[in-house]
Amino acid sequence: MQTVNLGIVAHVDAGKTSLTERLLHATGAIERLGSVDAGTTRTDSGEIERRRGITIRSAVAAFDVRDRQVNLLDTPGHSDFVAEVERALGVLDAAVLVLSAVEGVQPHSRRLMRILRSLRLPTLIFVNKIDRVGARVDELVADVRRLLTPAVAPLGTVRAPGTPGATFRTDQPRYDASAAHRLAEVLAEHDDELLAALVDDLPPDPHRIDLALRAQTAAGQVHPLLFGSALSGVGVPELLDAVATLLPASPPAEPEPRARVFALERDPTGERVAYLRSYGGRLRARQPVTAYRREPDGRITATRARIVRLDVVGATTDRPQPAALTAGSIARVTGLTGVRLGDQLGSPAGLDGRAHFPAPTLEAVVRPRDPDRALALHAALLDLADADPFIRTRVAPDGGTSVLLYGEVQREVLAATLAETYGIEVDFGPGRLMHVERPVGAGSAVEIIGHGFSGTVGFRVEPGSGVDYRLAVELGSLPLSFHRAIEEATRAALDQGRHGWPVTDIRVTLTHSGYWSPITTAGHFRDLAPHVLMRALAEAGTRVFEPCRRFEAEVPADRLGPVTAYLGRLGARIDSADEIAAGWRIGGVLPTRLEPEAQRRLPDLSSGEGLWSSAPGGDRPVVGDPPGRPRTDGNPFDRVEYLRFLAQRR
Repeated sequence: MQTVNLGIVAHVDAGKTSLTERLLHATGAIERLGSVDAGTTRTDSGEIERRRGITIRSAVAAFDVRDRQVNLLDTPGHSDFVAEVERALGVLDAAVLVLSAVEGVQPHSRRLMRILRSLRLPTLIFVNKIDRVGARVDELVADVRRLLTPAVAPLGTVRAPGTPGATFRTDQPRYDASAAHRLAEVLAEHDDELLAALVDDLPPDPHRIDLALRAQTAAGQVHPLLFGSALSGVGVPELLDAVATLLPASPPAEPEPRARVFALERDPTGERVAYLRSYGGRLRARQPVTAYRREPDGRITATRARIVRLDVVGATTDRPQPAALTAGSIARVTGLTGVRLGDQLGSPAGLDGRAHFPAPTLEAVVRPRDPDRALALHAALLDLADADPFIRTRVAPDGGTSVLLYGEVQREVLAATLAETYGIEVDFGPGRLMHVERPVGAGSAVEIIGHGFSGTVGFRVEPGSGVDYRLAVELGSLPLSFHRAIEEATRAALDQGRHGWPVTDIRVTLTHSGYWSPITTAGHFRDLAPHVLMRALAEAGTRVFEPCRRFEAEVPADRLGPVTAYLGRLGARIDSADEIAAGWRIGGVLPTRLEPEAQRRLPDLSSGEGLWSSAPGGDRPVVGDPPGRPRTDGNPFDRVEYLRFLAQRR
């Protein structure tokens, strides 16, 4: 039996989890149809997910369709939980992007499709909620072509959209000449035979259309589009047929063993459970394995672990649990203590470390209501960071702990998780936007041994990409432990630059080194490196950048001028203004700090008819005096105090 690892991705509230439930029910994987509103769906199993009615963690469920086992990954739709989607993308063979026929193409949908296309991941598009009032068909297809991809192939016809009796019927190119011609126009972009038939005004060969549709879908060149309703079940059989016939199965097994950790959770007993997707080899219970990890600095490290229990997803009474995890399959595994998300077992191949979504930009201070539980809180946050690498913690000199988050919903969920899973009641301070610093030039500094220091350290800093640490000294000029101490202290110091913000897009080169044996210790270098680094940064100079949002505003036709004029005065950069049926769609970039004001003013400027949506939009230089990063107690950042704090933590 073939295996397909299929992800369901969508903007929040497009009906993704309801569609997952309908697919499982239609294929007999579950007996009763669950409800998101009632908290009875198969994949939203966490108490917080059931209570809030949203997906927080990616969940795996399996069903069979024809000769295939489909491992279905239901991913979060809310943009606060994009880290879960990030991890799922790395283990998928194909995806279904769910859109709402009412809300249409939304900002997160565009971001998802852009990433799916860049990965060349075979993707079906399913337009849900065709039975809802306000459902659109032709206009939505035009929006998909304009905003998502021109390479979209509608596979059928919707009748009575926007009514409870809405239906969807797939076209048959073999019998419907107009349907064959429409598909051939899309497929001819990558098929010379179909292109020649169109140029010569000949009827396209239906068999050739079938072959081209399968081949181009599998290659991620074209995206079949289907319609339906997860609540009524309309269009679900057609979607299942497309999954069975158009999407490719998992590729052949690789020669070397390799499996990726893409999800971590805790079972009811508190034991850590890792989800693995295998690409080759065989993994069994009680087997020792090597876990490989790409560190933030690009190094690949390896640790040893042992599998205790291994359960392959999809086992049933008719298909007993296999003895080993093989290529293409997914398993729940226990015993891998110390293994983190993104690690790979057996081989480091494919650990590219690329991020498809932007890092979080909201920093919030979290404190336990019981001050005696401060250490327990920090330990809990570190544990949660293993399950979500985007949750980054910072312990400040004043003893407070801050976390990086995507938004308010994630903060509420994190507070509930700390209370229910770890028994720690916490309070969050107000969120503040994270800025970054970048060097604007080159700078150097050096401290020579004997001038009040027990070691020599010299740095040259200059613009780069990410945080790039290099050596211009011989590796043997220092013991390896001293080199590690310098690099670790340097990276820690870059968490707070001249204005207190993290420094990025910088190349740091160690230009001088020296020590006294046996007097000098690694601690001396941990003390010295941040001081020298800050002097080099002061010579180079840094500039502070603030986060931005890429927005879309839909306004009536007669309000285009007033709205664009206001946004320009506010500080937005207008990139586009497209005419749509309801008026105009304005696109651009705006500093995140100004977005609440723009949202507040839009109803007045648009006669109450304006619609606003946005997504992360990079950053831009701060104009005027740059803001300093406050400490977790709200006081101004003190660089001298911070350097002293780094020295004390060694």
